[in-house]
Amino acid sequence: MKIREIMTRDVQTVRPDDSIRRAAQLMDQLNVGILPVCDGRDLVGVVTDRDITIRAISAGKLPDRCKVSEVMTANPRYCYEDDPVGSVTQLMAGQQIRRVPVVDRNDRLTGIVSLGDLATDAKNDRAVQDTLERISSPSEPDRA
Repeated sequence: MKIREIMTRDVQTVRPDDSIRRAAQLMDQLNVGILPVCDGRDLVGVVTDRDITIRAISAGKLPDRCKVSEVMTANPRYCYEDDPVGSVTQLMAGQQIRRVPVVDRNDRLTGIVSLGDLATDAKNDRAVQDTLERISSPSEPDRA
């Protein structure tokens, strides 16, 4: 099974120069915790609700003045739409990430795949369980 068969398509995005307020409002509207950050259709990063909270709000940045580019994760892990589901579950488990942007072979964003997509649509329940266990294992705090 290929990722294109289970990924979420027509994903909303934000631009690097959008405010974190706009990103947070869009997350609220869509009921999501992550947004791909694109320059046109090129994926340049991802921003999560946690990024906004930890990298902006806790640092005292103002939501209307702080740009997405200041708090996003640049050069995020991603997969290709023709990648096998098994290789993406390994990526998610190895990097402890729950959501992965999906691009085509021209590196244009085409969707996003989440642990929920895997649990709902993938046929290998054991692989999903193993991935969830590895993603959820505690990691060391980042005190940098």
